[in-house]
Amino acid sequence: MTASSPLVAGIELGGTKCNCILATGPDDIRDEVRIPTTTPAETLAEIADVLTRWQGYDALGIASFGPVSIDRQAPDYGSITATTKPGWSNTNVAPHLAGVANVPTGFNSDVAGAALGEGRWGAARDVADHAYITVGTGIGVGLVLGDAPVEGLTHAELGHVRPVRLPGDDWPGSCSFHGDCAEGLASGSAIRARMGVSADQLADDDPAWDGVAHVLAQLIHTLVLTGIPRRVVMGGGVMTGIPHLFPHIRRKLLDSLGGYGATGLIEPVEQFVVPAALGNRAGPLGAIELGRRALGCSNQGT
Repeated sequence: MTASSPLVAGIELGGTKCNCILATGPDDIRDEVRIPTTTPAETLAEIADVLTRWQGYDALGIASFGPVSIDRQAPDYGSITATTKPGWSNTNVAPHLAGVANVPTGFNSDVAGAALGEGRWGAARDVADHAYITVGTGIGVGLVLGDAPVEGLTHAELGHVRPVRLPGDDWPGSCSFHGDCAEGLASGSAIRARMGVSADQLADDDPAWDGVAHVLAQLIHTLVLTGIPRRVVMGGGVMTGIPHLFPHIRRKLLDSLGGYGATGLIEPVEQFVVPAALGNRAGPLGAIELGRRALGCSNQGT
C-alpha cells in the first residue's frame, strides 16, 4: 500500500443486504463480507465486528440506503431519516460506525456512492457529469456534476418522481409514500407486487415490460431536462438481470423527448443510456470512493 492508493473499508448498506469490502479499488480487493440487513441493532453490530476485525485501513466509506441526512451541520447527520424500510427510520449510521473505525469517514446515499464508483472506475470515468440510476428493490438516482455529487437541501430522490402514466393504466402502485411514483411502478418490488413474480421470472416478451420501460424512460426524460448528465448509467438487480430492457428504454426516451432541447446531444442514445460497468460492485466500490474522498483523494488522482 502507498499514500496514492489508500486501503479503505467500504460499507454498502442496502435494504436487504450489506456488502462490506476492504480494498484500494476494483483490482485490489482484500476481503468481502456480506451481511443480511435485519434490525438496526443486529446489522450495525455485525458491521462493527467486521470493521474491528479488519486492520490497517486508512479510511471508511459508507453508502447507505435512504433517505439519509448528508448535511454535516445537521444534528442528524449520518442518519437514515424517514425510510420505507420498517424499523430503520432515524437510525444513526455514520457517527456510530466512524466511532468504531476511528478513521476519516465519508458518508452518502448508496446511489450517490455507486455514481461515484462508476465515475471513478466504471462506465462514466470519461465524463465529469453523469447520472446513475439503480433499479432494484427500489429506484434511486445519483447525480454527479463536475465530479462531485449534487447536494443541496439533501440528496436527490428522483426515484419518487411521478411519471406520466400509460393510457388506461390505473394500477395504484406499490410505494408506501407515493403510490404510483417511479419506484412504485417500475422497481423490482413493484414488479413483484403487480405481477406476482420477480422480474427475473417474467418472459422477455411479457407486456409488463412495456410499462416498466415507459416509466424508466420518463425518469430519464426528467434527468435530461435538468441539463446535467452527459451519460446515464443504469444498474441494480433489475437492470443487470434484464439486459433487454435497455433498447426499450432508449426508444421510449427518444419518443418522449420528441426532438426537444438536448435530444440531439444525447444521440447516439446507445452511448447515453448505458449499463453499469461495475455491475453489482458499483455500490461497494462507491463506498470505497467515498472513503478515498474523505482522505482528500480526487477522481483525477490515483
